[in-house]
Amino acid sequence: MNGTVTERFIECVNLIKEQENIPSSGQFAKLLDLHPQCLSDIKTGKRKVNADLIGKMVHNFNINANYLFTGSGDHFSADAEAPAAPIVQEQIITVVTDNQGSERIVHVPYAAQAGYVDQFHDPIYMQELPAFSLPDQRFSTGTHRCFDVSGDSMEPTIFSGEKVVCSYVEQDLWKTNIRNNYVYVVVTDSGIVLKRVVNNLNTNGELIIKSDNSFYDLFSLPITSIREVWLVTHKISPFMPSPSNIRNALHKEVDNLRVTIADQGKMILSLNSTIEKMLKQNRQLSVR
Repeated sequence: MNGTVTERFIECVNLIKEQENIPSSGQFAKLLDLHPQCLSDIKTGKRKVNADLIGKMVHNFNINANYLFTGSGDHFSADAEAPAAPIVQEQIITVVTDNQGSERIVHVPYAAQAGYVDQFHDPIYMQELPAFSLPDQRFSTGTHRCFDVSGDSMEPTIFSGEKVVCSYVEQDLWKTNIRNNYVYVVVTDSGIVLKRVVNNLNTNGELIIKSDNSFYDLFSLPITSIREVWLVTHKISPFMPSPSNIRNALHKEVDNLRVTIADQGKMILSLNSTIEKMLKQNRQLSVR
């Protein structure tokens, strides 16, 4: 589509927003099956609208297609003065922004994770959680969360006390975008799990959940129990030993092992000597 059609499309989006028929840009994008970043790119002129997107706009918000393509007539079709807000059945992600409107990364401490399961959709609750920004450009788009790690089920990949930074996976993309054997944070009806995942949503409607620690058994999660899915992209460690420290620790362990083996060898030799003396004494007693 040419730039003029895109400009008229943006006009209609702004008009719908002014009339308060959509609660947020994120929800508006979901109604059009559009990623929020794509909508942002359209508004800034980085991307142009296509016929499929215009069709959804006309269907969901009663936009006048003739106006979009030719500029003739009103913004909305003649049979309605304003679009009716559709009923949304899908999940709505709650985000936290700074004073400039940029999204921040919400940190969910371990102590707050039980409450997060029930209140992650509550804007007031989300505002009370700590939030921060990271300098990497990849965090300037999309929605991200940070979760504390507790337990040893993902060792040696991720350790207790570390933090994982995750990227949000849209609900309507679970079946296609959840990748096998990647690590995810999955928010369920009963809690939050950090695991490696096998995606069986298309075949039997469940995720297979695996730990990197072989002590733990795998289990399945039905799609009906899943509330949110976050792809783990980074981890934050409280301490990272230097390579020299790792080598020194390894050398020390090897040296300790050598000393232990040497001591055990001496003990075996001493034991053999003692046994030989006892056998010799027994033979002498038998002769007498």
